[in-house]
Amino acid sequence: MGKLGRIVRRIGVLLERQVKNIWINAILSSPLVPDHVRWALLRASGIRVQKSLIDPGCFIGSPRVVIGRGCSINRGVFLDGLADLIIGDGVSIGMNALIVTGSHEVGSAVKRAGELTRGPVQIGDGAWIGAGAVVLPGVTIGNGSIIGAGSVVMKDVAANTVVMGNPARLVRRLDNDGADAARLDEGANV
Repeated sequence: MGKLGRIVRRIGVLLERQVKNIWINAILSSPLVPDHVRWALLRASGIRVQKSLIDPGCFIGSPRVVIGRGCSINRGVFLDGLADLIIGDGVSIGMNALIVTGSHEVGSAVKRAGELTRGPVQIGDGAWIGAGAVVLPGVTIGNGSIIGAGSVVMKDVAANTVVMGNPARLVRRLDNDGADAARLDEGANV
């Protein structure tokens, strides 16, 4: 029963994964689940989430996603989870933002998307990710930072800074109260 047993176990694992995905990303993510209880149901389903507001339509890719206390995650947010994705306390993520922890090596001309690569993402306490922003694998976003809407973040972002654009560039430093500490030239790098 060796080969048949392995096949049956593999099918069982795939079915379990699919059922869990449907439960988390279709049923719990639906507008039928009240916003104020969604976090608790996600937690009961194995997602490490503290009390937070998670709107309908948020995709959570795996139990490697960790969501801190007091976060606000808007509609259509995609949290990949191929590698660890740690979201600190009090983080706000705007609608349709993508937080990606997986990518591919550049392959041959026959298939440019080569071997799968993974890189953890960490978002510090109090950060604000604007609508439609993309955070790529391996990036750390510092506490209290702001990522402008539509920005593509390819490198680490220092604490208490504002970055915008594609690729995201440093445009402002903030003090701990959120006020401008210094405005930088438009061409400054992150």
